[in-house]
Amino acid sequence: MKRIVFAIGVLAASLSMASAGTLDTVKQRGTLVCGVSAGFAGFSAPDSQGNYKGLDVDYCRALAAAVLGDPAKVRYVALTAQNRFTALQSGEIDVLYRNSTQTYLRGVTLGLRQGPVNFYDGQGFVVKKDLGVKDVKDLKGATVCVAQGTTHEVTLGDYGRANNIDWKPLVFDRIDTMYQTFFGGRCDAMTQDASALAGAVATASPNPADYLVLPQTISKEPLGPFTRNGDEVWSDIITWLHYGLIEAEELGVTQANADEMAKSQVPAVQRLLGASGDLGSRLGLDNKWILLAIKAGGNYAEIFERNVGKASPLKLDRGLNATWNKGGLMYATPFK
Repeated sequence: MKRIVFAIGVLAASLSMASAGTLDTVKQRGTLVCGVSAGFAGFSAPDSQGNYKGLDVDYCRALAAAVLGDPAKVRYVALTAQNRFTALQSGEIDVLYRNSTQTYLRGVTLGLRQGPVNFYDGQGFVVKKDLGVKDVKDLKGATVCVAQGTTHEVTLGDYGRANNIDWKPLVFDRIDTMYQTFFGGRCDAMTQDASALAGAVATASPNPADYLVLPQTISKEPLGPFTRNGDEVWSDIITWLHYGLIEAEELGVTQANADEMAKSQVPAVQRLLGASGDLGSRLGLDNKWILLAIKAGGNYAEIFERNVGKASPLKLDRGLNATWNKGGLMYATPFK
């Protein structure tokens, strides 16, 4: 009975937030409340001064710039894998940018809407090099650190049963505790998104050279934002913000040249940056909302490279996260 009452309360709060309109709520409050992780290097993690940085954080900043005109008007709420969706359902946060995998069940059972994928990933494994493991299937009988309440926990079991691998999961409700345990030597391997493993090795290991992220992945992990159902305008803003950052990359619009490009005579650039048309007003925003978002942190390529690409400690290739015309999956729906 308590569970039913709680579920009804969460649904009521969610519907109330949606009926009020998240955009109006954010504008009246003057601050965007963004749900992020407390410790995924490259995606969202506080630095030594407590300032959040990462790919997901840059999306929060771009959204705040687009909606409020100031990328600094964000309050970050650090969430665990267990409480992230409840925080969004209850209205504690306005949007969830927490490298969360999009799945069928999450799409149809949570009362939430999945936004466009902003990072294509896969579940991988990291081991200590002196273990001598070169392939996932060499991990038979291994103790594997995994985070509770994630797709990784489910996939680990599925893959083990399908491939007759009897690994022994050691489950954690906190990512930082999982990292401490693995790098302390209690687990033979740790499994997570391959990008998160690269970040953990680069920033949390005692000596990055001692560890190997195995080349195989055992799942598809399309990561992206979540919003509440029933608030189509807000969800559309989240969707088109992503497409705008991809379109900017395709058109050569960067953080440094955005103002100059706004004077372009190219119709596609004019529409994207609000120099012509009324695309912003259709969503209740300034017509130059995408221009403001780009000036906050750059186009998608700039956000990627700075946080997880070759200019970052993670040194990840673009791979599937390249644009469609460069062999990747990133493709912007046209602004017209």
